[in-house]
This record gives sequence, structure tokens and C-alpha cells, in this order.
Amino acid sequence: MIDVQFALGSVGDAVSVRLEGWAQEDVASRIWDRDTSIWSSEPAPELGDRLGWLDLPGAGEDLIPVLGAIARDLPPWITDLVLLGMGGSSLAPEVLAHTIPGEGLPLSVMDSTHPRAVRDLGWICPANTIFLVASKSGTTMETLSLFRHFWSRTREVTDHPGDHFIAITDPDTPLAKLGEERGFLAVIEAPPDVGGRFSALGPFGLVPAALMGVELGPMIASAVEIADVCRDPGADNPGLRLGAAIAELALAGRDKLTVVTSEPYGSVPDWIEQLVAESTGKDGKGIIPVVGEPELDPEAYGDDRAFVGIVAAEEALREAAQWGEEDESIERLAALEAAGHPVIRVEVDDPVDLLGLFFVWELAVAGAGAALGVHPFNQPDVQLAKELAREAMFRGPAGSGEAAGHDAPPDEAEREPLGDGSRRAEADAVVDLAWDVPEYGHVPAGGEPSVDVHALASEVERFLEATEPGDYVGIQAYLAGSDPDELEALAALREAVSAATGVATTLGYGPRFLHSTGQLHKGGPDSGVFIQIADDAPAHVHIPETETTFHELIRAQAEGDFRALEQRGRRVLRVRVGPTTDGIHRLIQLIERQG
Repeated sequence: MIDVQFALGSVGDAVSVRLEGWAQEDVASRIWDRDTSIWSSEPAPELGDRLGWLDLPGAGEDLIPVLGAIARDLPPWITDLVLLGMGGSSLAPEVLAHTIPGEGLPLSVMDSTHPRAVRDLGWICPANTIFLVASKSGTTMETLSLFRHFWSRTREVTDHPGDHFIAITDPDTPLAKLGEERGFLAVIEAPPDVGGRFSALGPFGLVPAALMGVELGPMIASAVEIADVCRDPGADNPGLRLGAAIAELALAGRDKLTVVTSEPYGSVPDWIEQLVAESTGKDGKGIIPVVGEPELDPEAYGDDRAFVGIVAAEEALREAAQWGEEDESIERLAALEAAGHPVIRVEVDDPVDLLGLFFVWELAVAGAGAALGVHPFNQPDVQLAKELAREAMFRGPAGSGEAAGHDAPPDEAEREPLGDGSRRAEADAVVDLAWDVPEYGHVPAGGEPSVDVHALASEVERFLEATEPGDYVGIQAYLAGSDPDELEALAALREAVSAATGVATTLGYGPRFLHSTGQLHKGGPDSGVFIQIADDAPAHVHIPETETTFHELIRAQAEGDFRALEQRGRRVLRVRVGPTTDGIHRLIQLIERQG
């Protein structure tokens, strides 16, 4: 089961009042009855028709025999499973893979359009692989581009490539039709009244889990039991308890919800991040989830912080202690509470309750949306970056030609590739750290520095000075995300930014974050200060069936996101780095010198 406890200091009284009000207004029953007046007094798009997630715990039972038959009928030479998806369609399966290892196919998630990331999956043998193509709309540009790449590779090794592909999508989408036309192994339809980030308990989460060999029966039974508890009208409802707590903390200025976890729940925060950020970050409001941040001393955190721990229940902790395994997260939460920070503990009895944990968080953000006065099921600011990315790539007005109706590139006659540097000159100053010298400030033979070091330092100084208490710095990495050295360098960058500014930091890889935290960045409170980092991605990885490359695609996505942030008046700095981590380390040096 799931239990939610908290020590919130002065905010605790507001949470109690909120829960009492919800009980008097019968909010729990009204949510289950699809009463949309909880969020809006007027009908709104993506409100009444996005509440199907409430039915998913029980509906999963009907999928078990279907998915079991697919898994049993796979030939013995199938050894790998690759998920092609973005945002909510890929994060839940990734959490399941890390939390509950199955006895079936090992899962690889491909949710990047960076050419190096695409090439890094070159070890996959298509003849031995099942590819899951996951897109609710069936038009997601990134997912379809990745599909075309792996379809082309599969055609090279088999006369029946469709036998290696399964589509997960809403009914009658372009992807569903594509699966039928090309003879996919299966086209599995998802409920159309469930949004992507609320789809963990539906086919987007369960299909990959079944093929991974996860035993779904006990997990679904647990989710049904937990969902039933979430019908409780009072303070014993774990979803509403959590929702009231995170909302009232945000209303009190504690809007940086920093996540701490026990094993084996270390991958859960990535899923929580996209759910909370995209659901609450709009209309100038929002809860800012802080995930994977390097730890600080409890006294170093500001009064804009709140902490939530996803921790093992007491019995599991006692059992682990018998084997000499200490859970550092419990001590950390206790230290944070002792330092005066509000702390929420979400206790999970067993990993089998993972689907139920997803449901509790979904109900929590639905309740938090009502408390904050936002529509939790739409994403009004996500489309802007998509339109500006298409404009950057095709040099036509956003919404023209084929791209107006779909997220796929138009025909060659309708597009004009983005030339190198042609739009960069129109942008604000770019900190260019990609020069080929061994050390920052190095003067090559000939006596002239290869860059204007003072100008770069001045630009970074100006950026840091624009950061104020209560802000957060969002690092947006349009990088491959597959290099351990790169991950280590970005963690060091977060530490340097935190030391120089004293504010919370977040990290997202592009274009993945565009489908989750990107909504918060543009639609949430104007407390975000952003560093966009892009490299000179390899240019020759072609997207089959188009006249473009992954290089052009990710550059256009970075450009579109930068323009969208500009249009929203956000503070943003672009940094260009080279193919190694040297540029990131040079940025760290610049920041440390300013600090």
C-alpha cells in the first residue's frame, strides 16, 4: 500500500483546512464522477475528455491475456526490446524496467533525436529486436523520425520488417494506419480519453512491462486496491493528502519540490518530474520539481524549498537493515526536517505497488491543479516550441503545408533547410565554448587568443546577475545523453551554478524535456532562468523517407525552444560546446570565476 505522511511546519494548518474543505465539498467523489467544475466553471478542451486515467487500474486486467499471448508467440531469436517514444509514453516503462526487473526482454528506451544517441544504439541487431513505437497522437515528429530510421535498418536484414514492430497509439491515428499498412506485429489502441503523462497504467506502460516479463497480475491488483483507497472522501485519501500538501506548500512560496528516494525507487523522480511540471506549470503558476540535484547541507537550502521522499515502508527498511543495508534517504529526510524544512514522506510497502504509486501521484496533481487554479490535463505552451522548430527547419510560416496538420517534415518541395549559423546571428549573444584549445584562456601559437575570453566572461556574469533568490536555473542539454563523462560534467555544472547563485537547479535533455518540463518553462512562473547547451551534432545521420537529418532536426528543436522562451520573456543563455565535455568544463570555470 501507499501511505503519505508529512511534517510541514506552519503550512500544515493550511493543508488541514484544505483537506477539510475538500471533504465537505465531496471533492473525491466528484473527481471520480468526472465533475469538471472542480477545475473550471466553464467547459474547457482536454478537461472532461481527459479523465479516463481514473478507469485504468481495473482496465489493465483485460490486457493481461492479450499481452501474454504476444509475448509467448515471439520467436526465440528475439532478444531485445527498444521503445521509441517521448515524454509520458517512455518514462513509465523506463521506471518499471529499473524498479521491477522482469525475466523477459531487456528494454532500451530511445527518446532522443541527437545523431550521436541514434548512432549509439547501433549495437542493436534489428533481426533480433522488437520495436515499440509509442505515440498518443500518432504524429509525434521525434517518434516517427526514429521509427523511419529503425524501419530502414530492419528492412536491410529481413523481408518482413513489420514483424518487428508494435504500435501503441490512440484509435485511428496516422501511426495506427501506418502499422496496418506496413504489417506491424500488433497495433495496440490506447484509450483516447487519457493524456500521455497520465497513461502509465494503460497500454503505454503495460505493453513494455509485459514484454519485459514483468508479472502484471499482482501489480494491477495492488493498483486497483490503492485506487479504491483513493476514493476516500477524507484525510485518509493518499492522493488528496499528497495533492493538498504540494499545492499549499507552493502557495506558501515553497514551490521547489525537491525529490529524495530510497532504493529501489531511484528512477521514479524522472516520472514525477514530468507529471508535476507539465500538469501544474501554466498560467504563470506551477510547482517546480527538482530531481537529481547534487545534495547540499540542509542549512544551504532556501525558504522556497519543500522535500518529498519516495521511501520504503518501515518493514522493508527493517528487513534491509538485517542484511546490513542502510537507507540514507531516511536519515537525509530527518536532517532536512530538523533544519526546519517541510518534508513529505510517501511510503511504499513493496515495488509491486509501483502502479499504485503512479495513480496516487496522478490524483495528487489533479487535486493540486484545483487548489492552484490551473487546468491539470492540458499543455497549452508545448505547441509553440513545435511550431517554431518547424519554422526554423523549413523556413516557412509555422503551420503551413503538411507540417500544419502533422508533426512530420513536409515534402522536399515545401522545405528549405536551415543553413549553418544563419539564424544564430539573429539571436542574442551565444557563449561559444567549442574552440579547439586544451585549456580555458589558452593562447595558441601566433599570440592571438582564439576567442574573446573577456566577452565570454562578461556574458556569463550578466546571466548570473539576472538570477535572483527564489529563482531556479534550468539546464537544457541538447546533447546525446549517453556519455557517462557528459553526465558527470553536467552534475558538476549544477553544483557550480548552485554555489554561484544559491538557487535550485534542474536538468533536462532535449528534445525529451519539451514534452514535459518544457510546459513549465514557458507557462509556469517567471522564476526560471535557463542555460541552453547545444553541440555540433554529427550531420550525416539521415532520416529515411525524408530529405532531412537528425542533425537538422535537433538543431531546429533547440532553436524553436530558444525562440519560444524568448517570446515568453524568459531569461535564457545559449552555450555552444564541442563534441567533448571540454566546453562544459569551460563553462564551469567561467561560472566559478564569477562566484
